[in-house]
Amino acid sequence: MKFISRKTLLASAMALMFSFSAVSADAAMSRKPQDNIFFATSGEPAGLDPALVDDNDSGNILCNIYESLLRFKPGSTEVEPSLAESWTISEDGLTYTFKLRQGVKFHDGTPFNAEAVKFNFDRQSPENLVPKMSYAPFVFGDVESTTVVDEYTVAVKLKNPSTPFLRNMAIVFAAPIVSPTALKAGNNSVMDKPVGTGPYKLFAWDRGQQIILTTNEDYWDEKPSIQNVIYRVMKDTSARIVALNNGEVDIITAIDPNVIPEIEKNGGKIYAEEGQSTYYMVFNTRDGFMCKDREVRKAIAQAIDVPSLVESLYQGYSLYAPTWFPSFMDGYDPNTKPVQYDPEAAKKFFEQKGIKSLKIMTYSNAGPSNTVGGQVLAEAIQSYLAKVGVKADIIVYDYNTYRGKLLTDSWDLSFLGWAGDNGDPDNFINIFANDDPVANNGLWKNEEFRKLVIEAARTPDGPKRVEMYKQADRIIAEDVGVLPLSHPKFLLAYRPNISGPLNTLSVIYFRYVKKE
Repeated sequence: MKFISRKTLLASAMALMFSFSAVSADAAMSRKPQDNIFFATSGEPAGLDPALVDDNDSGNILCNIYESLLRFKPGSTEVEPSLAESWTISEDGLTYTFKLRQGVKFHDGTPFNAEAVKFNFDRQSPENLVPKMSYAPFVFGDVESTTVVDEYTVAVKLKNPSTPFLRNMAIVFAAPIVSPTALKAGNNSVMDKPVGTGPYKLFAWDRGQQIILTTNEDYWDEKPSIQNVIYRVMKDTSARIVALNNGEVDIITAIDPNVIPEIEKNGGKIYAEEGQSTYYMVFNTRDGFMCKDREVRKAIAQAIDVPSLVESLYQGYSLYAPTWFPSFMDGYDPNTKPVQYDPEAAKKFFEQKGIKSLKIMTYSNAGPSNTVGGQVLAEAIQSYLAKVGVKADIIVYDYNTYRGKLLTDSWDLSFLGWAGDNGDPDNFINIFANDDPVANNGLWKNEEFRKLVIEAARTPDGPKRVEMYKQADRIIAEDVGVLPLSHPKFLLAYRPNISGPLNTLSVIYFRYVKKE
């Protein structure tokens, strides 16, 4: 008898998955139901190169494929060893020396070593920066050099002290370790051919349909109990709910609060936890656009009853955001006052200025930060503006197209969410301190704010640093740099046979998840 390996069986199953319907695909992978977990999301990832994307759909996949030198303990922002076994910091706080884990291989079989770390760090250095590397400026902007000490030791020298540096080293988006061989083969990009060291590796990507990850059999750490993770793209909220209720998928995201009673009635579980995130309205402050004028931004903010808007749309699953920082983060100041709802003042201003119309650019599908969808939110804002005499034209795209159009097309208002990656306030607020339009989409610029953010990153943890972030948050509110709307809860629905941590800083590490 000819014995067939697990790898061969999986390959056959995956081939069937793409040649038959979803029902047949499930059957093809059903060696054991607990081996396969199906995750339904509303959007497709922008790409699978962690240095070149920053969206949540990509993040949920990338955190399972790639690793960084450090990682976060489950359910915590405390760092622990990962690809680096240990580290030391020089007395002046400028040099970090990492002892690397030996015997680790990338998914392509090439070795992980100090040269690989240097290659990745140099890739995101200021002199090598390319568009869409939105994390690189604040993570590697102060890196003076990365030096190979020996095969498994690397030294990183900074130009200035950086309090968040170690936490940044645990962010897959910020400091990913990608196979240098794969990057060279892909002309400095692995957007559709990811190669990391993580517990899962890419098996197949059927664009617009699903992405399949399978266990990395050579993984250096404890292997996951779930062998295959299948991310299904289901843009329609009702389709995701039906699939969950029928047991076709195990976890769904981007849930409209209105459907939660239906999910619970059918035996589904709800995970809702306050997260490190802010959803906000972006003002286009580029030259030639009306929102470059602070008074225009203020009047738009005055026209919108944000607390009522958030309550009506999200029903308690997103909390009103009076300021940029969530209330539990360093930098939050309850005394910071946002622009107050004052439609009469807004109407008077627009009449005086002769402003009668503007453009809102948004996206069609729901997402983790905006569970009702971008178009629903835009229409609500449109209604408020109409009451003060301003006609808002709405332009709608799918989310990935939308992110590109923000960089190229004409618009006045748009919407984005930011999820904190490491628990440090610098990570949360730094996006507005640079000229990268991918991170700072509206290109709002305030020199006092920028100086504060730079200084705070170089200041040791403590009251002085916290006060700097409070000042920076006050500047956002006073200058109306953006309009914070809500602090979304991390919201998922899942089958009762799923257990384990379902949220580590707004992404799911499936190596910790179990299925009975």
